[in-house]
Amino acid sequence: MKQVPIVVLDFGSQYTQLIARKLREAGVYTEVVPYREKIEDIKARKPQGIILSGGPASVYAEDAYHPDEGIWELGLPILGICYGMQLITQHFGGEVIPADHHEYGKAKLHIEKPDTPIFKDVAQDSVVWMSHGDRAERIPDGFEVIGTSENSPYAAIADESRRIYAFQFHPEVHHSVEGVKMLKNFAKYICGCESTWNMGSFAKQKIEEIRKQVGDGKVLCGVSGGVDSSVVAALLHEALPKEQLICVFVDHGLLRKDEAKQVQDMFALLDIPLITIDASKEFLEALKGVTDPERKRKIIGEKFIEVFDQEASKHTDVSFLAQGTLYTDVIESVSVKGPSKTIKSHHNVGGLPEWMTFELVEPLREIFKDEVRKLGLELGLPKHMIGRHPFPGPGLAIRIMGEVNEEALRLVKESDAIMQEELRATGYYDKVWQAFTVLLNVQSVGVMGDNRTYDNTVCVRMVESVDGMTATFAHIPHDVLENISRRIINEIDGINRVVYDISSKPPATIEWE
Repeated sequence: MKQVPIVVLDFGSQYTQLIARKLREAGVYTEVVPYREKIEDIKARKPQGIILSGGPASVYAEDAYHPDEGIWELGLPILGICYGMQLITQHFGGEVIPADHHEYGKAKLHIEKPDTPIFKDVAQDSVVWMSHGDRAERIPDGFEVIGTSENSPYAAIADESRRIYAFQFHPEVHHSVEGVKMLKNFAKYICGCESTWNMGSFAKQKIEEIRKQVGDGKVLCGVSGGVDSSVVAALLHEALPKEQLICVFVDHGLLRKDEAKQVQDMFALLDIPLITIDASKEFLEALKGVTDPERKRKIIGEKFIEVFDQEASKHTDVSFLAQGTLYTDVIESVSVKGPSKTIKSHHNVGGLPEWMTFELVEPLREIFKDEVRKLGLELGLPKHMIGRHPFPGPGLAIRIMGEVNEEALRLVKESDAIMQEELRATGYYDKVWQAFTVLLNVQSVGVMGDNRTYDNTVCVRMVESVDGMTATFAHIPHDVLENISRRIINEIDGINRVVYDISSKPPATIEWE
């Protein structure tokens, strides 16, 4: 197992993944593992420090989450955040009580011990983000207060002789103005980590892992047309001889306008052989009459696997299937890192059916979407392809409310193409995380050329985000939205109304289905 300088134990906080992201951005490779990870597996990673994340539970609840007791005996630096602080307080003999009221929001951190290394170069009264119910009432022997706030006399505590620190606030979130600096200080000055990790080193590491896993075997790489699978293909191309890599592009007919050709052109540019299968009729037939979004996802996922298996049977000795599974796919689909909730299924998560004999190759499973883009640029993929907005595996099928058919696909493809043209022309394409149109399959009355119409409504969805875990609707100028609406209605027969989605994630998801 490779060395992991900082290991984060996940106790279920919605912010846990941000800890790893912020430290990785600082050049310190960090992994999130379940709170229940066995001490032997933690030791195998040879960490230089451990971070205990926040979480929704109380340390005194019957089903409270507790780590392997062995972590306290490792002698490693430990940073506890929120719930992690309460665990530290409880374990070392302090007292934790329910707060009089939940403290949620911004607070000013008064640093009581400015010379402590974890607060190096952090300004006095820096704004931090509180989000907790329980709080420390009495700190353990050997600990001292290093930071307070108006409502938290123990906002930050430490036993510096044992290199154990604890924050009541969340340094990893955007609202904690200098929180990232605190995390970096913990890694650098407390744990002795160096900023040596970057996408170049990650690429080299993954290439070595792929070669070790695959050996002399052959890999079937499913190319969906999106950024993730394209980056996986490029990574495999770097790692393996051409005869060991079989890239299969299934054109399911659910891609954006002209996207199939763009993907083929990119692979030709990279000199990666690509087998293209036009299975659009098969997918449309399988989706006929289906309106439930989960059924759509399952059908498309199963059909993908079926088509791949048919292609694999034409090649000898294929024993591996490569997928572009991302960290966000994994944590939304199945609780593997901690006590998080399943949001929706992803077609490339959760393993393969029993009747398939492939072993999975998933080199992107532990990184986020923005990191995938950096990796793609590192591997030489064209910037205009890498910069494309995220696109769901099930494609436009989940951007059509109701049944997927040729007419519905025409409307959503053409409207999406117009929207993208306008965003690129005004410079807003690269300013938003994701933008697309949704066919609502709702008809309404309109007036066009003095005639009454009864046509479709299209919704424009644009969001700002970093990793897709949370998102806010994009504040696009009204004149840009007006041009998009005018062009869609004027240029596409069958649409007479355009609306703009102003909901955020949570409570909504980015995609409608």
